[in-house]
Amino acid sequence: MSLRPLHDRVIVKRLEEEKKSAGGILIPDSAAEKPLKAEVIAVGPGKRTDDGKLQEPAVKAGDTVLIGKYSGTEVKIDGAELVVLREDDILAVIVK
Repeated sequence: MSLRPLHDRVIVKRLEEEKKSAGGILIPDSAAEKPLKAEVIAVGPGKRTDDGKLQEPAVKAGDTVLIGKYSGTEVKIDGAELVVLREDDILAVIVK
């Protein structure tokens, strides 16, 4: 992939959700919601604070995170559907 995020931007790929409910009912694609879990693909260098220092990002490539349903901008690069968003739009990091 030839996409490098700038500043405090993060590139993530949404992870597929279960196609079956807890009760065993199959959920069609038309009724399925956008997945909230995503894998971090690339991270920018961080944002500048008011005094000009670089603030390191809290996430790194390979992390699994929770993002908002409508967060970021969806792009398609080399056939992969990715989301570009600000680090502030990441809700949490999933710790395994």
